[in-house]
Amino acid sequence: MTHLPYIAASYGLALGLAVLLGGNAALRLRRAKARLAGLDAAARGRRSASFSRDEARDGGAP
Repeated sequence: MTHLPYIAASYGLALGLAVLLGGNAALRLRRAKARLAGLDAAARGRRSASFSRDEARDGGAP
């Protein structure tokens, strides 16, 4: 009896697990970048909205 099927199964399982974990990490990174971009855009929107409100209150004076 040869050990080749067990060795091949072990390598296949290790490779499959590495691909699964790598794919999961890539998806989480993509989601995190999208979330950060959304938060960044919201922060820029708040910053420009508050700036225009302050300008309107002060009559446009710096």
